[in-house]
Amino acid sequence: MQRLIEKIQKLKKERNAIILVHNYQLSEVQDIADYRGDSLELSRVAAKTDAKVVVFCGVHFMAETASILSPEKIILIPDKLAGCPMANMITPEDLRQLKARHPKAVVVGYVNTSAEVKAELDICCTSTNAVNVVLSLKDAEEIIFVPDKYLADYVSKKTGKMLVSWDGYCPTHVKIMPEDILRAIRLHPKVKIIAHPECRPEVLSLSDEVLSTGKTCEYVKKSEAKEFIIATEVGLVYRLHKDNPGKKFYPASELAVCPNMKRTNLEKVLWSLEEMKDEVRVSDEIRQKAKKAIDAMLRIV
Repeated sequence: MQRLIEKIQKLKKERNAIILVHNYQLSEVQDIADYRGDSLELSRVAAKTDAKVVVFCGVHFMAETASILSPEKIILIPDKLAGCPMANMITPEDLRQLKARHPKAVVVGYVNTSAEVKAELDICCTSTNAVNVVLSLKDAEEIIFVPDKYLADYVSKKTGKMLVSWDGYCPTHVKIMPEDILRAIRLHPKVKIIAHPECRPEVLSLSDEVLSTGKTCEYVKKSEAKEFIIATEVGLVYRLHKDNPGKKFYPASELAVCPNMKRTNLEKVLWSLEEMKDEVRVSDEIRQKAKKAIDAMLRIV
């Protein structure tokens, strides 16, 4: 493994590249990251860096978002088959038909969508800022929220606004069940429970905090608690252990593993730098439309 890492570091310098790694990636991939974070955070890092090449260790929509924000850079994804099932649950045509049925609605879309779907949005959001984005739409007669019905439910409860939601969800987060949380509480009675808003409502209702991966990292650093149950994809637990050696973290469910996130390994990172593939590039027409939705979000948050 050390030989692999040395080769990656050498090629990274030669290519003027940086390696961006999502919080759900394999531990050895997290260890070679120049930056770790959630999807939009990493795309914004890519836009600010002087690197010419960005190796995005995540899933396809994340690399697309980096391309939208950094069209002059070469965005590589180590495994082109690393997709997002939730993002694939809605197509641009699906959204156009939904918009036709609700012609006066403002369309809010989760960042976990394809570039083509983002091009159909009025405003984008993340799991961190979805509540604030919806609250900002004071004059909207109707609000469409796609694609995650569980995030939509959470936002609706927090804002008091009725949302027209899509029947999408994250197959990994729905594997976390209320019984998992109750079992964790029995095993660790003094534990703090943090859940991602993509989880089922029954799981969120049992949690102390509902936070995105980035906000979870911030929260546990500041918290005086020493033990945490983490109800999200298991990869985040590795980062939390590494960043907070004096605290203990337990995954709510060992079944909450995203197979797409785990497709990327060190060999694939090396091959992407050696062969400069697979490149993810969004067409200018789609990029400009999608960027409007992202910019609208950034103006608010």
